[in-house]
Amino acid sequence: MADSRAREILEKAKQESETLLRESRLAASQEALKTREQFEQAEVARRSEQLELERRLAERESLINSQLQRIVESEQTLSQQKDTLEKRSQEFRARDEELLKLQDRTRQELERIANLSQAEAREALLKQVEQESLKDANALSRHILEEARCKAEDKARRIISVAIQRYAGEHTFENTTASITLTGVEDIKGRIIGREGRNVRAFEAATGVTVMIDDTPGSVLLSGFDPVRREIAREAMQRLIADGRIHPTRIEEVVAEVSQEMNETIMRRGEEAVQKAGLPAFAPEVVKMLGRLHFRHSFSQNVLDHSVEVAHLMGLMASELGLDMMAAKRAGLLHDIGKAVNHEVEGPHAVVGAEFIRRHGESDAVVNGVASHHNDVAAIGPLGILVSAADAISASRPGARSENMTTYLKRMENLEKIAVTFAGVEKAFAVQAGRELRVFVQPERVDDEAAYALARNLATKVENELQYPGQIRITVIRETRCIEVAK
Repeated sequence: MADSRAREILEKAKQESETLLRESRLAASQEALKTREQFEQAEVARRSEQLELERRLAERESLINSQLQRIVESEQTLSQQKDTLEKRSQEFRARDEELLKLQDRTRQELERIANLSQAEAREALLKQVEQESLKDANALSRHILEEARCKAEDKARRIISVAIQRYAGEHTFENTTASITLTGVEDIKGRIIGREGRNVRAFEAATGVTVMIDDTPGSVLLSGFDPVRREIAREAMQRLIADGRIHPTRIEEVVAEVSQEMNETIMRRGEEAVQKAGLPAFAPEVVKMLGRLHFRHSFSQNVLDHSVEVAHLMGLMASELGLDMMAAKRAGLLHDIGKAVNHEVEGPHAVVGAEFIRRHGESDAVVNGVASHHNDVAAIGPLGILVSAADAISASRPGARSENMTTYLKRMENLEKIAVTFAGVEKAFAVQAGRELRVFVQPERVDDEAAYALARNLATKVENELQYPGQIRITVIRETRCIEVAK
């Protein structure tokens, strides 16, 4: 019984071990198959990569071979070109030697025919070439200058004419003397003077203006270098005369009252100028300084009105040239602001005004335009040149300014003196109120080409040495007269 049981157990164990053995063999077989498949796939990928590398290597080798072939061909071509150039160089050297021989024979033949040495012939030839070259150079220079002048004058004339036509300014003529007319009261002069002159002294101390009362009937003259103080004195004097109460206390009250009103008037004048120019608000200090220009005049032209006019002209010319119109207007309105700065500040008004507006935040372009409009400093941009042009247009238009006879005659005299300093000038006349200078030259000393050069040089010297409104035409006249007498 036990044996039978043991055999069954052994048989069952044997069967189980066989089953496990078969399963193990099957699993091993599957694993081996999987490993083989992976190996074959890796082998295929490696072969594919190797084939790709071989293909690239073949392409690179082909490329290298083609490049080597081109290099060999280039070397052959260069070698052929070198041989060709060497042959041509030898031909040129042979021709140069032949040319030198021909030149030597030609020079000898020319010396034999002309009876001139080589140095004499060279000197004569060089002199002839120099004269011809000078003539050609003068002609070319004249042609270039005339062409440039025509183009520049046409462009400038168009811009300036558009600006002038679009801006219509009023004629200005104002009396800068502060004169008070006395009417209605016979003893008014005595009341102005006061007992032992106390009223006059009080008035002068309050206003800083000198009161001149002479024998001229019906007028009192106020003299002072500061136009604002002079205007305050004029208004205060008129109010005192109208009121009739003239004594030191009343004088101080009226002067203080007028001074306060004058500050308001100055600010109002400055704001009106900014509005007329079509510009945004300025700093209060700048507006106040602009307002002070209303009481200043240059050759009887009101400086504030002149500044507004220059601002409009600047805007018109800037728009024609495609420049910043607002910056141009600011430079035009502020260009003479230095004339309102206290006289204790030394320097040209353009430089003083430029420094003033720099401290109040104006741009570098506007500051330089103001500083350079009288050539006190070098112009960096176009604004300085435009301000100078607009300033000249505003100052030189008919009715804008008055010029005393002494200054006018001195300018005419200097204009003629400059002309006669040039060699070959016989006489010179300033005509058309100094707008034209006619120069007569000696025909035997100045030929036609030299006459053109003389006109150009004379215009340059006039520009550098004289100050004048507008422009001056230089006309050089060369006249040859041939006279014979028949007997």
